[in-house]
Amino acid sequence: MRHLDFIEYRRIETNEDFEGIEQLRYKTYKAADMIPRAAPSMIDEADFDPHAYVFGIYYFEELVSTIRLHHVTPEHPLSQSAQVFPDVMEAYLDAGLTIIDPARFAVDPAFATEVSVLPYITLRPSIVAAAYFKADRVLQPVRPPHAAFYKRVFYAETVVERRMTEVYGRELTLMATNTHTTGEKLLKRYPFFDSGVYERRMMFGRGEGALPTTPLTILPSARLVAAGKISGAIAGRDY
Repeated sequence: MRHLDFIEYRRIETNEDFEGIEQLRYKTYKAADMIPRAAPSMIDEADFDPHAYVFGIYYFEELVSTIRLHHVTPEHPLSQSAQVFPDVMEAYLDAGLTIIDPARFAVDPAFATEVSVLPYITLRPSIVAAAYFKADRVLQPVRPPHAAFYKRVFYAETVVERRMTEVYGRELTLMATNTHTTGEKLLKRYPFFDSGVYERRMMFGRGEGALPTTPLTILPSARLVAAGKISGAIAGRDY
């Protein structure tokens, strides 16, 4: 929680900001030997989809990590996971479920060991998004060795044990968190994932009812929720 005091989230929407995101993605994926095959750029059309939300995470005002989230619905099925797990995504959407699909997760290797909680802080917007959109599932397409982390932290269940991906030439495991059955205990165990209504609106509001302009920076509100100064996500209403 104390690290959140020095964190800013920024919704990336300008070409100038995307340059920094592309460099960070390349640096991180190169270090992990996960550069997508035949990819001309680390920025793609999916970054500009109307249901996509790209975030830069700044620690002491320095870009240290990034993530892209897709709000996937039966009416808007575009998602990163559909490229590797089309059968699973089709089954979810046929059942009428709505999904938060994280992708392009990248933490600057130079900060990964210095700030060991960065993976939690970078993945936090996926939980904030689940509350904002009242999503049924949060997906985690991950490398098999990382599956235990998502099972432990996010109460994620394994949907597909292993599947080879053409784009990366590596195997991926598909995990999924059922927000309705785990949301309350997840936020109770990890209160820094919680958020106030205004933070959710700043992160994901677009169109009717949104803020007039995209906020330059978004400060985490978890500490205010924990202190009882504002209300956090509520079971039965937000998840």
